[in-house]
Amino acid sequence: MYTSASMNSSATKPATTHSSRRTGGSLYSRPSLLDMKNERVANRARVFEFLRGLGIVPDELDGLELPVSLDVMRERVDFLHKLGLTIEDINNYPLVLGCSVKKNMIPVLDYLGKLGVRKSTFTEFLRRYPQVLHSSVVVDLQPVVKYLQGMDIQPIDIPRVLERYPEVLGFKLEGTMSTSVAYLVGIGVARRELGSVLTRYPEILGMRVGRVIKPFVEYLESLGIPRLAMARLIEKRPHILGFSLEDQVKPNVDVLLEFGVRKESLASVIAQYPEIVGIELESKILSQQGLLSSSVNLSHEDFGRAIEKMPQIVSLNQASVMKHINFLKDCGFLLAQVKKMVTACPQLLALNLDIMKMSFDYFQREMRRDLDDLAAFPAFFTYGLESTIRPRHRVVAKKGLECSLAWFLNCSDEKFEQRMSYDSIDIEEMEMEPSFDMNTLMEPREDESTLEDDEDSDDEYI
Repeated sequence: MYTSASMNSSATKPATTHSSRRTGGSLYSRPSLLDMKNERVANRARVFEFLRGLGIVPDELDGLELPVSLDVMRERVDFLHKLGLTIEDINNYPLVLGCSVKKNMIPVLDYLGKLGVRKSTFTEFLRRYPQVLHSSVVVDLQPVVKYLQGMDIQPIDIPRVLERYPEVLGFKLEGTMSTSVAYLVGIGVARRELGSVLTRYPEILGMRVGRVIKPFVEYLESLGIPRLAMARLIEKRPHILGFSLEDQVKPNVDVLLEFGVRKESLASVIAQYPEIVGIELESKILSQQGLLSSSVNLSHEDFGRAIEKMPQIVSLNQASVMKHINFLKDCGFLLAQVKKMVTACPQLLALNLDIMKMSFDYFQREMRRDLDDLAAFPAFFTYGLESTIRPRHRVVAKKGLECSLAWFLNCSDEKFEQRMSYDSIDIEEMEMEPSFDMNTLMEPREDESTLEDDEDSDDEYI
């Protein structure tokens, strides 16, 4: 029977095979290329219909490889929702739907988490730079992190840098990042300060030297700020590089000139308060001028001089300003005296009122000098009562000297000791009222290395 069956099977097999080829009814037949193409088109249509039903516009997904299964696409959308992304976020960058949850999204997010990027920041992180989900951890992300560490950004600060500026993960190491750093070093930013500068304002790494950084530096140089002073300002306040030259800096400089600041004082004003070229200045300065004009009759010219001496005056809280003005009036100063005091020493409007009260109390009770002496030297309030005023006054009183407040206060401790050895007071030795000195920004550091080859390096950037 086994042989007969085998023979019968053998005899009928060719006919069956021939029939299946002719009718296409065999279970083992393969779909044609056309069948597979039609199936992909149908699956894609179902996926697009599913996305449209959610409110996602799939037009940009043409040509992008998408999952053939609705379940897989649903998994991707659900995962993005769990990360906090909305339909609007997905529509802003629909290509994110081309990322596999297991192959792309989870490995990238795990790596960011291991670096210390907080999960609570993932939503905003991905809204700003969703392209990160396409990245390879080994090929794309790790080299950038190593570069940042090579810039002396501490490992503990890396996650904060990435949270603040996630776009940095998409930069090429040999491109914008390296040129912006090289330019800053070239103008005098200390290499040992780079880590701190980039940690506080990592956006620098994405700035083009020729279009952004160099024009900004050169414009402020043209106003009178030396290049090395610019480097020091960047070290202290790197965010100033984010001010738009055309939309903020130049218009604000024009506003300063319009409100009485002299052209030759612009450099000093900006060096003292760099933020003045990046804030909404016109409304602030107009409001502050109106307040001081109505309260102490400050003229246009006086207001300009006050800004030159303390640019931060434009940003002072007006309620606080009035408290200080009222304090001076309560001390017994005439309105005309208050006006002169504010013009000569606008810092009076920003000092701690409690400390001012203690200094004035000492002036009245212990020093027992005429109020006109204080009106003539309002900077008295800027000196520490315990560190300077009281100890120096005691020495002067002990010697029985009669001198102005400025003569024994407006000098260094060394100079004061010299003056106390004099037999008489030399009026010609009176020092100028303290003012901002640009040279203080350019004092050499003890551990600063000499950069012999960097002096002309900025000429390479156009």
